[in-house]
Amino acid sequence: MATFDPSWLEILRCPLAVQDKSKTDPGRLELVREHWLYCAESGYKYPIRNGIPVMLIEEGAKWKDVAIDQLPTPPPEK
Repeated sequence: MATFDPSWLEILRCPLAVQDKSKTDPGRLELVREHWLYCAESGYKYPIRNGIPVMLIEEGAKWKDVAIDQLPTPPPEK
């Protein structure tokens, strides 16, 4: 299984949160539970599958109401 390179956190941003142009550097993400990217601004959580973040707004929205400690690891395939 491929692993996520944490250096990507410097460039990846939440695709929903970056739409807010009133903030400086919106949409920063943090790695949680080794397999998820979390955006505190939007509350969206994006799964990392086979080392690749799935940065689709629809995917992040699916997991928004799931508590971080309840996110499945590894994330389901679909």
